[in-house]
Amino acid sequence: MSSETSVPGEGAQEAELQVEMKKTAVSQITHFAEDTREVPSTERTLDATPITPNPEDQDKPQGPADTSPVTSTGQGIQSMPASRFLCTKPSPPGEIKIDSVEIDYVSLSWDSPVGIDGIPHSFKITFCSSDKSHQDEAIAPFNSTVISKLRPGREYSFTVTTVLENGTQSTPVSTSVCTKTLQKYLHDLGLDQNFKTKLTLSDVLQIGTGSITEEPILSAESLPHSFLKTLMMVNVKARSIRCSAAESETNTASSDFKISDIMADNDNDEDNVINPLDLITAVLLCTDSFFQQEIMSKMSMCQFAVPLLLPNCDTNQCTLMLWAMRDIVKEWRPSSPPETKGFVENSIVSTAMPLISFVRLGDCSLSKSQILNQVLSNPHQYHDIFVHRNMDCGDVRRRISNGLAEISWYLPCGNKNIDVFPEPVSIANIRGDVSSFQTQFCFLMQSSAAVFLFFNNIGETEYKLLVSLKTIKDRLFLVFNSEVKSKQETLKHMDKIKSELQLQKRQFLVKNRKINDADFVKNLRSTVESIIRNRPHKIKIEDMTAIAKEFGIAIDEESTECQTGKQRAAAITAKIAKIDNVLRFKKKQLPLQDEDWKKLAKLEKEECRLQKAGEKRIEDYKCQLQKEIKELREKQNKHDLTEAMKCFICAISNSNKQKRSFFLKWLKLKLDDKAREKLSDLRNQYKKLCNAEHLRENKIKITELDQQISNSSLGIEHFMREIGQIYEAAWSKGSHQQFPYLSSLGADLLLDGFPLELLDGDASNIPVRWVADVLTKLHEKVQHKSRLLVVTVLGVQSTGKSTLLNTMFGVQFAVSSGRCTRGAFMLLIRVKEDLKEELNCDFILVIDTEGLKSPELAELEDSYEHDNELATLVVGLSDITIINIAMENSTEMKDILQIVVHAFLRMKEVGKKPNCQFLHQNVGDVSAHDNNARDRKKLLQQLNEMTQVAARMEKLDPNIQFTDVVEYDPEHSNWYIPGLWHGIPPMAPVNTGYSESVYEFKKSLIEVLKSCKYQTLPEFLEWMKSLWKAVKHENFIFSFRNSLVAEAYSNLCVEYGKWEWDFQKHMYNWLATAETRISNTKNKSSNLDEFLNRLQDELESQENTTLDKLTKYYESKDGRVNLVESYRAAFEISIKTLRTEIKNSVTNKLTAAIDFQKGMKKVHDAYGKHKAILEERVLKLLGDCRKINEGLPEEQLKKEFEKMWEETVKGLDFKDLEKRDIVGDVYNQLRKQLKTHAVSVNMVLNEATDLTEYGKTHFNVTDGHFDRAWYKKHLSDNMRLSTHPKEEAEAWVKSITEQCTEFVSHKKSSKTDYHETYTRELLEMLDVKLKEIKKLNTNTQFEVDLKLHICGFAAREFQQMHEDFIVVNDPRKHLENSRQQYCSDFTDLYHEKDQSRKKAEEFTERCLKPAVREYINKALGIDIQDEMLTGADSVKYSTRSYFQHSILREFLEENHFKNFYFYCTDYEGFVKGWILNRIIDQFSNSKALSDLEVKRFEVITKKIQGAIEKEKNKTLTKSETIFMFVKNICSNLNSDIVISTDNLGLTLIQDSANTDEFTGYLQGCVNDMKNSLSAEFSQGCDIKKKLNSLPFKPQDELFKRVFGCGKQCPFCKVPCEAGGQDHKEHHASVHRPKGLGMYKYERSGKLVETICTSDVYSESTFQNSDTEWKFHPCKDYRKFYPDWNIAPDPSIEASDYWKYVLTTFNEEFAEVYEAKPADAPAEWRNITKERAVKSINEVYNMK
Repeated sequence: MSSETSVPGEGAQEAELQVEMKKTAVSQITHFAEDTREVPSTERTLDATPITPNPEDQDKPQGPADTSPVTSTGQGIQSMPASRFLCTKPSPPGEIKIDSVEIDYVSLSWDSPVGIDGIPHSFKITFCSSDKSHQDEAIAPFNSTVISKLRPGREYSFTVTTVLENGTQSTPVSTSVCTKTLQKYLHDLGLDQNFKTKLTLSDVLQIGTGSITEEPILSAESLPHSFLKTLMMVNVKARSIRCSAAESETNTASSDFKISDIMADNDNDEDNVINPLDLITAVLLCTDSFFQQEIMSKMSMCQFAVPLLLPNCDTNQCTLMLWAMRDIVKEWRPSSPPETKGFVENSIVSTAMPLISFVRLGDCSLSKSQILNQVLSNPHQYHDIFVHRNMDCGDVRRRISNGLAEISWYLPCGNKNIDVFPEPVSIANIRGDVSSFQTQFCFLMQSSAAVFLFFNNIGETEYKLLVSLKTIKDRLFLVFNSEVKSKQETLKHMDKIKSELQLQKRQFLVKNRKINDADFVKNLRSTVESIIRNRPHKIKIEDMTAIAKEFGIAIDEESTECQTGKQRAAAITAKIAKIDNVLRFKKKQLPLQDEDWKKLAKLEKEECRLQKAGEKRIEDYKCQLQKEIKELREKQNKHDLTEAMKCFICAISNSNKQKRSFFLKWLKLKLDDKAREKLSDLRNQYKKLCNAEHLRENKIKITELDQQISNSSLGIEHFMREIGQIYEAAWSKGSHQQFPYLSSLGADLLLDGFPLELLDGDASNIPVRWVADVLTKLHEKVQHKSRLLVVTVLGVQSTGKSTLLNTMFGVQFAVSSGRCTRGAFMLLIRVKEDLKEELNCDFILVIDTEGLKSPELAELEDSYEHDNELATLVVGLSDITIINIAMENSTEMKDILQIVVHAFLRMKEVGKKPNCQFLHQNVGDVSAHDNNARDRKKLLQQLNEMTQVAARMEKLDPNIQFTDVVEYDPEHSNWYIPGLWHGIPPMAPVNTGYSESVYEFKKSLIEVLKSCKYQTLPEFLEWMKSLWKAVKHENFIFSFRNSLVAEAYSNLCVEYGKWEWDFQKHMYNWLATAETRISNTKNKSSNLDEFLNRLQDELESQENTTLDKLTKYYESKDGRVNLVESYRAAFEISIKTLRTEIKNSVTNKLTAAIDFQKGMKKVHDAYGKHKAILEERVLKLLGDCRKINEGLPEEQLKKEFEKMWEETVKGLDFKDLEKRDIVGDVYNQLRKQLKTHAVSVNMVLNEATDLTEYGKTHFNVTDGHFDRAWYKKHLSDNMRLSTHPKEEAEAWVKSITEQCTEFVSHKKSSKTDYHETYTRELLEMLDVKLKEIKKLNTNTQFEVDLKLHICGFAAREFQQMHEDFIVVNDPRKHLENSRQQYCSDFTDLYHEKDQSRKKAEEFTERCLKPAVREYINKALGIDIQDEMLTGADSVKYSTRSYFQHSILREFLEENHFKNFYFYCTDYEGFVKGWILNRIIDQFSNSKALSDLEVKRFEVITKKIQGAIEKEKNKTLTKSETIFMFVKNICSNLNSDIVISTDNLGLTLIQDSANTDEFTGYLQGCVNDMKNSLSAEFSQGCDIKKKLNSLPFKPQDELFKRVFGCGKQCPFCKVPCEAGGQDHKEHHASVHRPKGLGMYKYERSGKLVETICTSDVYSESTFQNSDTEWKFHPCKDYRKFYPDWNIAPDPSIEASDYWKYVLTTFNEEFAEVYEAKPADAPAEWRNITKERAVKSINEVYNMK
């Protein structure tokens, strides 16, 4: 123990001590780490005086350690002045209370002894550890004290006695307690589990609810998380966090308080208040090496001092944090020497600079840390680099951070008016009394250029320590506060020290009342500056390891994993050092990414764009390109694995994640160090030239510099790029199985948090197979839980994009000056479980991109195309695109926005509408958002203008708005972010406004992401592949096809097909019911308007139902409906078009049915009158015969009946049906339709006196049917259709004639009367078809001649149809048909036979059976189509694409030339025949047809039986004649079947006939009918004949369904596959060689082998009648065919099917087309049937 005693007579100190002793909660007192070396008790100093309530300095000892210690010696005690009172033996103290226990101190208190009031006394405290290794004693003037400098985790016994002035002691009072361990402290912070299992960076970077919410800190356990969250956002407030619980405990609104309470000191002794240094120490002790690096980097960015030596109070050991500081890179501009003036960028641990250390010895009233902050800060830019007592929680007692040595750096900016020091300098600062931390002190003494030692008093112990510092006497500076009354002993010791160490005056710095703080800081700064100017010893932090080992200090880099990683990285970098040229190293060790890779990239794009084909034939040129690509890949494959790559792959293949990570980090650090040697200067030159006024004059220099920067750049991405190329090359020759582990390694690295290069910025290409397999492997590793949301940032180069992402997400994208990121990199961030459900994703994929260049710079470097590709790709992949705009670059950004707008516009075309957020950086005004409303409006206006310009360039709707293509809200999608730095770098910390604004933006971003639809990794891959394919085809038109979109579109088409058929089927059934009702209306005419109103209601209901189905489909979360959003309007239009078509068709049928019913009513009325007269005469004859008593024989009865019949019929007035001039009606309708045509047309019509003379022979197309000028020009076509225009027109006429003939025949077979709507429908059909032949430039003469021809044939047939109807419905003939029936009824009545059975049989056979047959025939066609659309082969008819695939697959299996020929030349006829054959095949070889008939039959039979039963039950309650019984049955069935009872003679049934018997017989007859018809249906029939006899022909309806619009590609004639009735664009999944579409070369006569999907992206030209025989670029095809979208083939193999067909049947096609065989490339002959099948399976997405 020291002999020094405490004199508590000084007023201020005594008052503080008295207040202190009243305190009970001292949980916030921090401990001092203790040296593990045993020190004898006599050499130890024990502080046992009370803690000072408001210590003036955190750097002086806390509590007793910071005040004059009260020690006990064997020689006695210096105490209060002696009292006059005497006491023999004092009373003992009261019971000892343990007020608080910490790691290194215990707070004790006890009750005052009894009866000792007014007697001067003190208390002696002795303590001893349980193992006797630590014992001591102390004196306390009051009844409480704090015993500090205890050892953690030890049990101590404490004894307290009362001591009088004369030394008399009382009986001792004892207690015992165990001090806390570090583990217990960490437990209080919630970090105990992480002391062994360290926190990792990925743990903190995961996005959860805590990442985006501001929850109050209610306990100490929340502090570390809050600190790390704030620090990772680079927020300088990170050190200021504290528990809100501690702050809110005091109710300030309460009136129940005492003035003494609020006057008393509050020393924040609550458990929840933590000193920032303790928090930092705890966090660093519980984090792994890589997280420590990130923490140190962020602290450094905030200009926080970082730990140099990190203490562990449990072991009293400390660790040199070398590895943790390895990632800190600083940039500064020293003032000397002049010749090297310029920015220096270097790793801080590798930079030699003088180290100035600041330490405290014993007690010091000066705040060392605060003084240091003032010394290092510019007067106008103060920043708290070191934590000090006046900061938040800075006055809280340290518990685990005593012994912490911090380091910071002063780095000049090169401006003498701003710089504090001209050269960089390191500043070290030890926390606590160096006498207790001799290891740390010795370490700094040896490392430092100067040591500044702060103190108040020097006792004997301090004196001995100081005089022992002779080795650093020249570097030692003593800082003394003379404002505090110094003891004589201190002044005496200082004189002795001065003499013994021979110190100079400059080595003493005194703070007294005459020197204010500013002057004192100025003196101190001047002293440091003089040290720097005298060229002191400089040291690198990485060179301090030897000194650390000398003093037994652990080094964080000494772990096995770290050293192994270092050695492996060094093995690679040593090869660079050996060559001493990065470019040569890359060529030798990374050969696959040399010029060959760049050539490959260019070839792949050229393969898509075909811009350099010249005079070469396109398909030959494509094959040549493929050959060159193959050769380059073979060249790559010849390279053996280099030594560097062997080392690299071996290192990252390590299953130990730690070793792998250390290797990659070491390699990055070493490569960065190597690159900085050259890159810093190159980047500075590049930046200077780019900012120069004469930019164009520097074009060559800029280009050269850019290439030098690229050549000098070497990072991990280059090694990973090489792996990608190794994999790609191996895959190209099918040997990638040799490297199956490479893709797995890539996936592991992504999961570890390393970025993966998506787009190679040097070659501007994506190694698609490599990236795809890595992501596929990743999908497997996460067990298919790979739902993604994608965020991308775009902006001008060097505007802080990577820094923004680092701040937002903590991700490790490279951040440096100049052009840093090249290309695009992607990185995964995990989503925590607590946010997965809300975000509906497992990962957020962040894409960082290379900065887009200004237009001027882009032009100089020819990089505009690269930027365009980059923007299109990443925008297409993203859910949210962040447009980063630096205010100083806003002009450039407006130009670059044009690129981004193009990208957004293209995404709209493919069904994506990404969200766009504009981030305006470097905004100074705090009210920027409010003040920039006008700017936002102007920006939106500019964006709209750019969108319209881009739309015109993309040949889209020019009136489109920016918000039509992007989710963008001007108010909520614009963010204003202050500048990154608060002040002038390099000493400026990160701006708090920047951090907090970015955090607010992050929260908003997450909210926006919640509304985004996720995609899985496989879906992301598919988007990436197809987008990149589209980008590579990019020229002026952006075409896109993607299997995800194709699948989503196909699914929509399938669903639409179901809805369409439901709509149609419902309306067909409704029409059948309506026609039945109309036919059953006998007594009055049907009202057409009534039915049309019902039709309107029914159509509206069905349309709304179908639209609702479409809406619900798009609202569903399945089926990737968002990908086909752009087709929504087209399908809505299709539904409305379907309604219109059905309305027109049904209206015509209803009109015809009602008109027919009206005509038939006249017939029925006349027949009814005649029948009534006849029945009256029959009954009179019956009465006359019965009057004759003799029974008349049968022959006599018949004779009498015949006589009566003849007489009666002669007397009837028969009016024949009116015979109409149908030919005249047809002619008049034709004339009416053509009345708007030229006079010449009317002249031709006037000459057509007899329409029936037309259409008797074959229609001949003549030269006069064409536009004369066009026809003449056609002869000069050098690449034309093999057929003459006349031949093509004749083929078309043949087709339309067949359709019209079929239409007329169908109408004629209905056995009804002619109706004028038939001619109207026929003419409308002709008009639709005539539009298809417009391209042949036929004239009006052709139209008139053709219509006369068709109408002449139709008029004859319709006239015959009408005359046949008149014959069938002749009243006399109709009555004559009833003659036998009436005769039979007469004889039966005469003989009084029971007619019940007979009439039941007749009613069943003559009435019910025909009605049932008609009912089944009406419904059978619908049922057949329903079966085709829902049966086993329904998928073939579900969409047009599936239909195409089915046909093509079948062709290949049969491999008959005639199938391909008819398919290519007569697609419509072929499809009709094919569908008819499929129906025949399906219903010929099974009971399927009879099953359908029986099913319908059973339905109607049940209804008939139900109607009979219903009437039977009525007869039980009232009598009813058979006539009325049957009439009621018919009435009940009038909505289902048409029952004609005209010839039944029911009125002649005698009244005595038994209705019950009739009912029984009728039920039996119906059962017999059921059996007979069932047997008939099961016998089968001629299916083809049956189909043609049906009113609803399923073959025709199926044809319409799969044939679609019938449009064919204008080049290769492949049919359109677009869904819906009214699609905007035609498209096909795969196109074919144009020779198959009958194209041949004019000069050679050979079939054309090129494929239009290649031509429209090449420099080829075409000419035809549509171009008026002028040559036009194929890529401009949409100028002439705007409704055709010819997308590029999704792969080289996509058109293998048709290549195989052409090469297989080349001779056959040439023969039938009268041409020579095509010159197909030789490579096509290698395509096998299996490859052909595979190609269409992939094209049509058939797995």
